[in-house]
Amino acid sequence: MAFARPLLRRPLSGQLLGRRGVYAGAMAPPRRFVLELPDCTLAHFALGADDPGDADAPDPRLAALLGPPERSYSLCVPVTPDAGCGARVRAARLHQRLLHQLRRGPFQRCQLLRLLCYCPGGQAGAQQGFLLRDPLDSPDTRQALLELLGACQEAPRPHLGEFEADPRGQLWQRLWEVQDGRRLQVGCAQVVPAPEPPLHPVVPDLPSSVVFPDREAARAVLEECTSFIPEAQAVLDLVDQCPKQVQKGKCQVVAIEGLDATGKTTVTQSVADSLKAVLLKSPPSCIGQWRKIFDDEPTIIRRAFYSLGNYIVASEIAKESAKSPVIVDRSQLGGTLYRPLHPLGGEVCGTGLLDSSHSSQDLE
Repeated sequence: MAFARPLLRRPLSGQLLGRRGVYAGAMAPPRRFVLELPDCTLAHFALGADDPGDADAPDPRLAALLGPPERSYSLCVPVTPDAGCGARVRAARLHQRLLHQLRRGPFQRCQLLRLLCYCPGGQAGAQQGFLLRDPLDSPDTRQALLELLGACQEAPRPHLGEFEADPRGQLWQRLWEVQDGRRLQVGCAQVVPAPEPPLHPVVPDLPSSVVFPDREAARAVLEECTSFIPEAQAVLDLVDQCPKQVQKGKCQVVAIEGLDATGKTTVTQSVADSLKAVLLKSPPSCIGQWRKIFDDEPTIIRRAFYSLGNYIVASEIAKESAKSPVIVDRSQLGGTLYRPLHPLGGEVCGTGLLDSSHSSQDLE
C-alpha cells in the first residue's frame, strides 16, 4: 500500500495545531467520546471545539490511556443520525469484523477497550468503536491499522484516530483516512474533558437497534440480511403467516422464566404434563434450529431475529389458548435477549460486560 507521506512521529507542529478542529469528508465525526476503562468505569472526553468550561476537571486516567509513552488509536464506524436500516446493519457487521481482526497479528500485544462516539444533545447516531493501546508504540501496529483501514472499501468506512501529546503535554487526536491506497490526514483536534451527559448517548438509538417498537421495525432488519443469511428469508416467510392482531384465548397461559441451563425445560415439561397443557417455546421450534446462526451475528440482527420469534410465539399462544392451557418456556425474550443492556450499548451476561458477545477489557 502506498502512503502520501510517512506517519509523523515528532511532536505536533504549529501548522498542524492551526488545523485543529477541522475535519474533511462526507460526514464530520462525532465530537464526544465515552471510553470503558479496564475496571468497567467510564471516562468522558471531547474534541477541540467543544467548550470545556462546563466540563468536569480533566480526568487523569485519560492522560494515562491516551498519552505517551505508549501509543493509543481510536477506530470508529461512522453512522449518520438519519441512517437507514441497511446502513445500521452494515455498520454493525463492520464493527464485528473489526473486532475479530483486532484480536490477531500485531494487535495481540495491544490493550483493546470499547469506545463510543456520539453527538451531544441527545441526538441519535452513536458510533461503536475501539481504543487500541500499543505498549511498544510500534510502527508495525500503525502499518497494520492503516492496511486494515484501506481494506474497508465499502461504506461505511471507519475513521482512524491517533492520539499524541504536544510539547506542553496537551493531548491531540489526528484523524486519518485511506483513499486510493494513500493515507490522508483529515483532521487534528485537541482532547478536552467533557461532562457526563444527563441522558446516556445510546438511549436515542435503542428503538432502532436494540428494542424494536413494532414488528415492521424488526422485519426491516432481517430484510437487509437475506443476501448473506439465507435463513433470514425463511424467518420472514414464517412471520408473514402470522396475523398482525392476535388475542389470547380463554385458557390460562403460564410462562416459566430463567437463565440458560437452569432447568427450565425440565420444569416446563413437568408442569405441562401435570396440567395437560400445550408446551410452547420461545423462540419457537420452527425457527429454533437457526439460533446459532443469528447468535453469531451483531446485536441488531440477533435481536431482530428474537423479536420476530416473539410474534410467532404470540400467534401460537393465541391459537392454542383458545382450547387448552399453555405453558411457555420463556415468554417475551429469548436467548441472548435476557442479557440486560450495558452502558455502552452492549449486553451484560454473568460478570462480563459484552457487546456482540465479547467482554469489555479484552473483548473476549
